Amino acid sequence: MPLPVSTTKPIRVMVVDDSMVARSMLIRGLNAHPRLEVVGYAINTLDAKNKIPQYQPDVITMDVEMPGQNGIEFLKQYLPTHPIPVIVVSSLNLKVFDALAVGAVDFVRKPDGSVSENTFLATLAQKVVMAATARPRTAPAAVPAGAAAAAAPNLGPSPILSNVIIGLGASTGGTEATLAVMKRLPADIPPMVIVQHMPPGFTKMYAERLDRLCAMDVKEAQSGDELRRGLALVAPADLQCRVVRIGARYTVNCTVGEKVSGHRPSVDAMFHSMAETVSCKMVGIIMTGMGQDGAVGLLEMRKKGAYTIGQDKESSVVYGMPGVAQNIGAVCVQASCDNVANVLLRHLKSLG
Repeated sequence: MPLPVSTTKPIRVMVVDDSMVARSMLIRGLNAHPRLEVVGYAINTLDAKNKIPQYQPDVITMDVEMPGQNGIEFLKQYLPTHPIPVIVVSSLNLKVFDALAVGAVDFVRKPDGSVSENTFLATLAQKVVMAATARPRTAPAAVPAGAAAAAAPNLGPSPILSNVIIGLGASTGGTEATLAVMKRLPADIPPMVIVQHMPPGFTKMYAERLDRLCAMDVKEAQSGDELRRGLALVAPADLQCRVVRIGARYTVNCTVGEKVSGHRPSVDAMFHSMAETVSCKMVGIIMTGMGQDGAVGLLEMRKKGAYTIGQDKESSVVYGMPGVAQNIGAVCVQASCDNVANVLLRHLKSLG
């Protein structure tokens, strides 16, 4: 695990990208940030292996698709023995999730015309600053084929469990942490709403990935989707996703809206909507993530009688959101990433 990075010394960054144009943009943009210093670059993963001992970066930014060994194979081989925080900088493709599965801390989508270069660089710089204090996983966490087989047995047709709604929020490190929870849950889990901070274009792919690897149905949420047992809805990127009650039914409403706690979708927006509208039993889960989005909303849920679970510090890539939630009294119980599902299932079984 890397030593804590001083807040007075610059954060040392190494850029790995085979494109000279992309490298130049990244070096220029990151060097413009007052807390960052690009100490070197590499043109491929072999070059990176040779230069990392020389430059001793605190954080690496890395493209996925490069000539020779790609970024994913590099992460598989290198991170278990050299746990340096890596931010993937990639175009829109599923390999981003493969990189996160083998230890990358976070990712940023390369500019494609939908956002300005300045916006992209500001987002990347923020993630690099965060990554300098992250806890990258020290072992590959690739999901085995048939991961749904690890799911718990069905809970059964208890009418009480048909009147439970589960909300889960995560950010940095959350794509794999949420998967680790979801793949341990049964096919007939009470309805779930998931908010994962993610740029446009990725939430649909992420929902499809969860759907492939988990026992329950998972889809990207659309306004009007009804909450039902066996279905988990992933909030779409750049929209606020709130739970709405219509008579005895619950649906979601996905709207542009203002950012809440600095995010859209926001975990706070989703948790607040549950606290305000859900009259049945609730569970709130807050996972790894930078900042504090979701903490206040989770506290409101707990005040309304919800059972709340927070990921513990030791298993969090970034103990920001769950740490703040714990500190303000929003969390009933803390659990490791691998044990959150067990804690949730024990609570559900106690209800019915």
